Amino acid sequence: MSFYHIHEQYDWDEVSVSIQSKSAFDVENALNAVNPDLEDFKALISPAAASYLEQMAQKSFQLTQRRFGKIIQMYIPLYLSNECANGCIYCGFNCKNQINRCTLTKEQILEEVKHIKSMGFEHLLLVTGEHPKKCGVDYVEEVLTLLKSEFANLSIEIAPMDLEDYYRLKKHGLNTVYVYQETYNKHRYPEYHPKGKKADFKYRLETPDRIGQAEIHRIGLGCLLGLEDWRTDSFYTALHLNYLEQKYWKTKYSISFPRLRPHVGSFQPNHPINDRQLVQLICAYRIFNQELEISLSTRENAYFRDHMMGIGVTSMSAGSKTEPGGYANPDKELKQFDVSDDRTSDEIERVIRNKGFEAVWKDWDQCLVM
Repeated sequence: MSFYHIHEQYDWDEVSVSIQSKSAFDVENALNAVNPDLEDFKALISPAAASYLEQMAQKSFQLTQRRFGKIIQMYIPLYLSNECANGCIYCGFNCKNQINRCTLTKEQILEEVKHIKSMGFEHLLLVTGEHPKKCGVDYVEEVLTLLKSEFANLSIEIAPMDLEDYYRLKKHGLNTVYVYQETYNKHRYPEYHPKGKKADFKYRLETPDRIGQAEIHRIGLGCLLGLEDWRTDSFYTALHLNYLEQKYWKTKYSISFPRLRPHVGSFQPNHPINDRQLVQLICAYRIFNQELEISLSTRENAYFRDHMMGIGVTSMSAGSKTEPGGYANPDKELKQFDVSDDRTSDEIERVIRNKGFEAVWKDWDQCLVM
């Protein structure tokens, strides 16, 4: 049994109604619960919880400090390729978009690494479009082999792969795989993904199962905020997380909050989530799961990111470029989307320090394990 079979037991509309029907009494019970369950999570993301945001933020802060201390783990994405065979209507890499395409050579990758290392990063997230021929498992394996001695931690956010591929990449230093379902709404999913392998809802949904079976150290989950109702999609994400933690209990887990940003193309968010609602969602996850690593990228603006330090968030990127070669040779026509927080890593570190936190560039425990 995979998560797909769990997913099929839930009805999207019924879940939505259940979340909307939560009361203030339900929210208070969730805030007081010793071990919050999925019904408590529904209450914490419900409209009824909006007036409890201050209490949620305070509890989220306390739980985060108790488990993670006053640290922010730093990472940076390296976009290797914007080649893509998918037709996702919300993405700048959509194969139909008329943009320049590029897949970095080994020499170009090493040039990017020089710039990234000069900024102090030891956690590197490798990102590609989803093109099995231009940037498939063979290419990613070569890149991991090239870089595993350069960084303490290597993660990927690429096209979902078969189980044997994850076993293969693990041998070459892979630590973490991030895979976003985008939306768990099975009936609406085809409208957003009309072309390419990504159109296979079931295959993508079962990807974290394959990652868990391969015993990859960490799995990153999330839904693309702006496609469908953020509350319902987030419940399904929490359901997915809950299932994975029980089945693949040796694995660590991370949640990210990719909110739609401006990009090449005309797609506009169907269900926008505002800043206050995103704070509510982040706090809800922390209260629901005290062990969860929570990441906030440069998709979000500087003001928002600064104020979320410690209130649930444990990991941040900085100085990010979303185009291949963007650190050594920026080319805006190659990028996936516009970043919002364009501060340098040094500027981010100063903000973190001024807020009484420590920027952690290297995961020493994981370094020793690897």
